[in-house]
Amino acid sequence: MPVPDVPEIRPGDDLAGLLITAAEAATGIEHHDIWVVSQKVVSKAEGRLVKVDPDDPLSHKPLVLREAKRVLRRRGELIITETHHGYICANSGIDRSNVAPDVAALLPEDSDRSARRIRDAVKGRVGVEIAVIVADTFGRPWRRGITDIALGCAGIIPVTDLRGTEDALGRELHVTEVCVADELCGAAELVRGKADGIALATIRGGNESWFGEGSIVGDVVRPHSDDLFR
Repeated sequence: MPVPDVPEIRPGDDLAGLLITAAEAATGIEHHDIWVVSQKVVSKAEGRLVKVDPDDPLSHKPLVLREAKRVLRRRGELIITETHHGYICANSGIDRSNVAPDVAALLPEDSDRSARRIRDAVKGRVGVEIAVIVADTFGRPWRRGITDIALGCAGIIPVTDLRGTEDALGRELHVTEVCVADELCGAAELVRGKADGIALATIRGGNESWFGEGSIVGDVVRPHSDDLFR
C-alpha cells in the first residue's frame, strides 16, 4: 500500500516521526507491518547531501571515486564501483534525481542502522513492532531494466534459507536461498513508483517466518570469497 503525503525531507528532520504521521493517516500501523522506505529520504534526513555544480551534469563524478572502495568497470562516463558497504552499483549509488539541481545524494553510511532507528522509533512512540527496509534502485548485470533492492533492514530476516528442505517432488534443495528483502522492495516499488514522490510503502500480511533480526550487509552482500565474478 502506498503511503502518500510524506513531506519534503531536509537534513536533521525527524524522519521516523514524519513517516509515522503519514502512515497513520494512510494505512494505519499494525503489528508486523513491513515499511519499505526510500533511500533518498533517509539520505536527506541524515544529511548525506553534497553541493555540486547545477550546470555540469558530471560534477558529481569526483564524489563517485570518493565513495568507492574500488572501481570495477568503466565505460565512458559510467563507472561501476564497489562501495565501502560492499554494494556493487553504478556511480557508487550517488544520485541527482529527486533532489535540488545543485545537490547530489550519497547513500546512507549504514542503512541497516538507519532501518533500526526507524523501527525502534515506531516501537517507542506507537508501541507496535514493525519491520523496516531501506530500498534503492539498482541495475543488474546481464538484464535490462532496474528494480528496487534492499540496502538495509531491521526486524526482518532478509534471506530465507531453504537448503535442506524438499521441493514439490521430494528432492532435497542444496543451494536455494531466497532474498525476501529484495523481493519485498521490488513489490513495494510497484506502488511507490520512480517519479511519484512516494517515499514509503506498507506491506501487510507477511509470512511470520520472515520476522526476526538480520542485516543486508551481513546476510545479503556476497563476500569476495563466494563471488565467481570478481
